[in-house]
Amino acid sequence: MPVSLSAFDLAYNELRARWPESTEERDVATPYGRTRVHVYGQADGSPLVLLPGGSATGLVWFANAPALGERYRVHAVDLVGDAGRTERRGTPLKSGDDLTAWLDALLDGLGLARTHLCGHSYGAWLAVRYALHAPQRVGRLALVDPTQVFAGFRPGYLLRALPTLIRPSEARARAFLAWETADIDLDETWQRLYALATTVPGRKLVAGGRPRAADLCMPVLVLLAEHSRAHRAVKVADRARRTLSRGEVALLPGATHHSLPLTAPMQLNDRLTDFLG
Repeated sequence: MPVSLSAFDLAYNELRARWPESTEERDVATPYGRTRVHVYGQADGSPLVLLPGGSATGLVWFANAPALGERYRVHAVDLVGDAGRTERRGTPLKSGDDLTAWLDALLDGLGLARTHLCGHSYGAWLAVRYALHAPQRVGRLALVDPTQVFAGFRPGYLLRALPTLIRPSEARARAFLAWETADIDLDETWQRLYALATTVPGRKLVAGGRPRAADLCMPVLVLLAEHSRAHRAVKVADRARRTLSRGEVALLPGATHHSLPLTAPMQLNDRLTDFLG
């Protein structure tokens, strides 16, 4: 008898179909459960690991993967503890140290002794933590509208997010996205997947304090959404420039926090490839 798929699974499969046909699905064993990674690009290209924001799933990079895959071997990850095809089994996931241990195991399982690392939002926070934990494994670090790294959330953003956090529903998540992204035309398939992800049972992201970004020793690119409502982009840009010894900071015109990385993907891709080399 065929298995009945949830609305989230149907949306996930629909967005997966937007990736290039040659994309590989890998399930990598870690002590925290099997992790789903979408792998695409040149087999001999420099590895690039992409970490999404919360509820976005690794599939959110579908508009970036074709261009990035021309030069890099792209590994887009479904985060542990979040919605997606990554399992939560085995060792309890309780702290930031568990997240870095999970990433250690994931990179080992992928056979990546060293990689470029790029994260958006919560994924950028995690990328910074990992780069501080294992700097020898990170070539270059790209942060796309990072949260809880150079500044906290704006109070108004947290108030708007609260209903979705307390009583998650597709309608509340869509209303929150509509507020944060203003008049930007979001991809409908991804928007549906994001909204449904907030309702997935057992979803629990591990949070923590701000990492010491001043201690980052590798080249760092910070790309900020000009109209982000999560924080004030100009303030974050100023702090990032003052904090990073090897930093490069730029604004992405017209973008908001949750419209990335989908907004003007070619501009984001060009910035990344210029930086990564």
